[in-house]
Amino acid sequence: MFAAIGLARDNPDPKAALYITNVMPWRPPQNRDPSPDEIAMMRPFVERHITLVDPDVIVVMGNTPLQALLKTNGILRARGHWEQALGKPVLPMTHPAYLLRNPAMKREAWADLLALQAKLRSQT
Repeated sequence: MFAAIGLARDNPDPKAALYITNVMPWRPPQNRDPSPDEIAMMRPFVERHITLVDPDVIVVMGNTPLQALLKTNGILRARGHWEQALGKPVLPMTHPAYLLRNPAMKREAWADLLALQAKLRSQT
């Protein structure tokens, strides 16, 4: 997805580099979604991680990072709308696994990627 707008994890150019991490370093038992308490427990680690990486923008993909960073639910309502967290612009997007199950949402995901690309270009 991100390669389509020129971003890659292994790109040596910091302006085209992509860094990916998870809120939860493990999946909860029975592959269930993390509870609000589990997400809250990990929030300080996520915040510190973001501080250390110091990204230009943050993309939260799915409900778990949306809850962890923006303290809200409803990725389908939030997606595509820029927010602020930790002094950084934050773009909520649907998770790639959701797009595999719901291919009709790929158009919206593409619009979100283009918005991300425009934001990154405007910051250079």
